[in-house]
Amino acid sequence: MGIIQSNMQSFILGLTGFFLAFFDVLLLVIRPLWEEINKFICKATGLKIKWVLTVFLLILFLSVFFFTTFFLHLNMKKTNGPIAISAMFVLTIFFSIFIILVNQIRLSLFSIITAAKFYRVLEVFFICCIAVVLSGIAITDLDPVSVIYNRTSALVLSLILLAAAIYSIFQVNSAKREEAGRWHVPDKKPHTGWNAQWILPDTKADMSESNIWICYRKTFDMENIPGHLYADIAADSKYWLWVNGDKVVAEGGLKRGPNPYDTYYDTIDIAPFLKKGRNLIAVLVWHFGRNSFSHKNSGQAGFIFNAISQEICLISDSSWTAAIHPAFQTTGGPKPNFRLAESNVLFDANKDIPGWTSGDISGELFKPVRLEGRPPVSPWNNLIPRPIPMWKDYGLKEYVNSRIFPVVSDGKSIECLLPYNAQVQPYFEIEAQAGLFVDIRTDDYQGGGEYGIRTCYITRAGQQTFECPAWMNGHKVIYSFPEGIRILSLKFRETGFDTDFAGKFECSDPFLNKLWQKARRTLYVTMRDNYMDCPDRERAQWWGDAVIEIGESFYALDPSSHMLAKKAIHELCGWQKKDGSLYSPVPSGNWNIELSLQSLAGIGWFGIWNYYLNTGDKQTITTVYPKVKRYIDLWQVNSEGKISHRKTKWDWGDWGENADVRLLEAEWYYLALKGLGAMADVADRPEEAKDYEEKMRLIRENFRKNFWNTRYNAYRFPGYKRGTDDRANALAVVAGLADIKDYADIKRILSTAFHASPYMEKYVLEALFLMGFEECALSRMKKRYAEMVQSPYSTLWEGWEIGSLEYGGGTYNHAWSGGPLTLLSMYAAGIRPVKPGYDEFEVMPQMGGLAFLKCTVPSVKGPIELDIKKDEKTFSMNIKSPEGTKCVAGIPSEFSGDIKITGSSGEVFEELKTAGSGYLQFIITPGKWSLSAAKKNNP
Repeated sequence: MGIIQSNMQSFILGLTGFFLAFFDVLLLVIRPLWEEINKFICKATGLKIKWVLTVFLLILFLSVFFFTTFFLHLNMKKTNGPIAISAMFVLTIFFSIFIILVNQIRLSLFSIITAAKFYRVLEVFFICCIAVVLSGIAITDLDPVSVIYNRTSALVLSLILLAAAIYSIFQVNSAKREEAGRWHVPDKKPHTGWNAQWILPDTKADMSESNIWICYRKTFDMENIPGHLYADIAADSKYWLWVNGDKVVAEGGLKRGPNPYDTYYDTIDIAPFLKKGRNLIAVLVWHFGRNSFSHKNSGQAGFIFNAISQEICLISDSSWTAAIHPAFQTTGGPKPNFRLAESNVLFDANKDIPGWTSGDISGELFKPVRLEGRPPVSPWNNLIPRPIPMWKDYGLKEYVNSRIFPVVSDGKSIECLLPYNAQVQPYFEIEAQAGLFVDIRTDDYQGGGEYGIRTCYITRAGQQTFECPAWMNGHKVIYSFPEGIRILSLKFRETGFDTDFAGKFECSDPFLNKLWQKARRTLYVTMRDNYMDCPDRERAQWWGDAVIEIGESFYALDPSSHMLAKKAIHELCGWQKKDGSLYSPVPSGNWNIELSLQSLAGIGWFGIWNYYLNTGDKQTITTVYPKVKRYIDLWQVNSEGKISHRKTKWDWGDWGENADVRLLEAEWYYLALKGLGAMADVADRPEEAKDYEEKMRLIRENFRKNFWNTRYNAYRFPGYKRGTDDRANALAVVAGLADIKDYADIKRILSTAFHASPYMEKYVLEALFLMGFEECALSRMKKRYAEMVQSPYSTLWEGWEIGSLEYGGGTYNHAWSGGPLTLLSMYAAGIRPVKPGYDEFEVMPQMGGLAFLKCTVPSVKGPIELDIKKDEKTFSMNIKSPEGTKCVAGIPSEFSGDIKITGSSGEVFEELKTAGSGYLQFIITPGKWSLSAAKKNNP
């Protein structure tokens, strides 16, 4: 019996090991052969058979299953129970393979091969089954001769295999949990009609390397040109598209991703560029290949193109050709810092491929592509529609200090001035000998002290032009040409988010006008794939910054900018961790630390709720609400209104001195509850809204008792030892937690303490407006921003000192400094929404000592225009209110005499009784209105 059992054990283990090895080898070997096999079968049969190899594998494994069953049946009478148990495990292995393959029959083999998660799961399954078989044999082995040998060896081997399985299972489960957290852009379901496959050059080169540039080409004939031909295009990571030599897309694609797994795709109408007869599509793809603070590296370059109409089916398949572009190379050091996904660009013009985007080319550089599978396929997974517009292209422009060309370089750097801080792609036209090295960068190359992006160029002989494909930013473009190069032209191309500067603000104080304009410029230069803290050092969507930027966009830019806010909100929730925590920056491939105060700001009153208040986008609220609820549920508040501190890896409240972080935490948590309560009502969750209100009540009623310090006459967290925090006392007012009787003391603090960074300064200034101290607010604003406004730079800085490394500070273009833009429009002009989507808004100006003020707010209902004049005796206000709105207009109470209200078309108004509000309030209908009043004591 021992001999029979030993033989059976060997057979079982050998057979299992053989088929495990067979399947592994098959996965590796069949990949380059599958396309040729499929072509041969299709040609021989005249059919387009897509799944033939998968069916073949299924039949093969089924045959093995039945063969094993038959063999074990013949030997069952000669074996004992342990062998029967072992046989059952083997049958389980092959039966499970059968189930898996049946489930995969709808996918191509390439999807199976390249789906790393499926492959890993299958390996884990095999390991577990072998370990269980060995353990069963060892435990039940009764043969007295081989018991010690069989038990010991089998147990040791099974323990090793089980340990490997546990590790792999942990990875698989982690991937599955993350997979379950995917989100999809509302209103746009993932594309379900992908006939195209992801493609790559069929080369031995490693397509996971960083900074790879790949060329793709496809020629085809057309008899009839459709009115529209929409091409769905995705690339890892960016692409440039030409159709018949015309550049159709410059820098397409978005950084990954909507969540840690999926990828965005663009939709482009290419019909206007097509012609009858032979057509050519050419695509240049730049694979970043680097994780960053704004990009999740998939680990694999890739490109997919899907354009189908009644006239043509134009998809990325085996008919395309590709080549790695030999002219694009990697520079030496210094290289961009680790926060950036982009690499420096080095272009050797001697290795360029002339005419590859517009005509026939000779040589064997371009070869048939390798197919990587039809979506959804790893590592790009689901493809999500691009939720923001393609970039606005302002065209090639002359520099501000443009000179007369041609000139011959003397070897010194040439500094070309830009009209303002912008996202630009430098351009030159030169005549040179071959092999000379040109360096192009901006004055912001070391913004914030870290290396950013630069471009290098190696000349070929003769006349040549070059435009940097990678954007950079700054106030100057610095060209370094070797001596003797003949320079024919220097220009730049500005690109940026496709929105208009529809908002306006102008008042009698030139300082405030300039501050508002600089804030708008800073906002615009920090918008692209996502909201950025800065466009140089990081390009990262930190949520504290994003909250400020989103608020600014409602007053400075047209409603197309709202799409970037919507994208940001979905990404914040799409990257939610397994434990429910939210973090930033996202997207991100090399950062996952929660900054809890920024996360609370993002989900609360000034973040997601403020987005809804300005846009009326209910669907976004209902979609993300469960995610933000899951996050807020991580926090606890007791019956005394005290918040349980959540210790994170970085308990950060703000740069600058004396940040009372625990007090700030309580206030941000309250503001988050306030936002969640409002969202719960929108999402029709009344019980949850009541729960939030109850928690808010506990905090509100106990706030002064818990935090007011009579020694300092200030709000301070118990145990906090440093100087009283201006930002924490201000946020108590902004949140609605501060007692009105404490306003005088808080005003004193905000007039003497200057600890807040530009990030939290927005809330300090807002508190002064809310308390009715607008003169103090404007005075502090001018004091704090004096150096920035007087600076020659067109943008605002990260800190209160100048930004670049040579001056020892942070970046000189940081959008979190733009809070005054929002405040001047929202409080000084007084225009703010009352009901979501501007169904109702109010105009309650707090002008302080300003003599006049003009403001335009580009609301979703249309532009709101305001023109106010004020002196010691009179007040007049002209309002243009758009259709579909109700406006509550306020005349300051000090001007309560000789009131006149007239509408452009005989509109009617209604006076409101609002004693103690500080305003005489009137409801006015859409149209143009003129309101005027005088002080009663005028002679």
